Amino acid sequence: MKNVTILIERYPTLSVCRADIEKAVELLHNCYVNKGTILLCGNGGSAADAEHISGELLKGFLMRRTPDDATVNKIAEHLGSYEMASKLQGGIPAIPLTSLSSVLSAFANDVDPELVFGQLVYAFGRENDAFVGLSTSGNSKNVVRAAQIAKAIGIPAIAMTGESGGKLKDICDVTIRVPAKETYQVQEYHLPVYHAICAELEDRVFGSK
Repeated sequence: MKNVTILIERYPTLSVCRADIEKAVELLHNCYVNKGTILLCGNGGSAADAEHISGELLKGFLMRRTPDDATVNKIAEHLGSYEMASKLQGGIPAIPLTSLSSVLSAFANDVDPELVFGQLVYAFGRENDAFVGLSTSGNSKNVVRAAQIAKAIGIPAIAMTGESGGKLKDICDVTIRVPAKETYQVQEYHLPVYHAICAELEDRVFGSK
């Protein structure tokens, strides 16, 4: 995988994660091919990372992702403008569960804060979806619960954690355990890792267009 190779060249210490990063790419690509949606969550800085990942997937990241002419023409009929329709970009469906503040706060207040992300995984989750949970410790209770629920309803799960992997490593299909312990250092590694994953997915899905 070209983008993973570039990642390892720039961050040699991440070579220990290479196999898991490549497994994550395969799993997420399979999700897209089978018309699934990626469901992401995390807390604090990891919540910001979940939204960042979604942002790179839902629109062009390193390439334009121009829709095919037939699609542009069809949309242009409704917009009344080919130029406007041609500005749209292909997307890889990804929902940052962290952004749904109203339902998160309502469920935390009315039911149980430990299940806030799990409730959304349960509500959204469908066959061929994929779950991505970010937790620097691997032990964030609400992320762990969400991963458990994802597995319970048959959704493959990916975790991004620090080097211990925490509880998530025993639940998820793939756990990318970056070689750091301090929260900020783990997050510093997470960013280039998920950028490489997003770039690899973009190449696979849109590279031939």
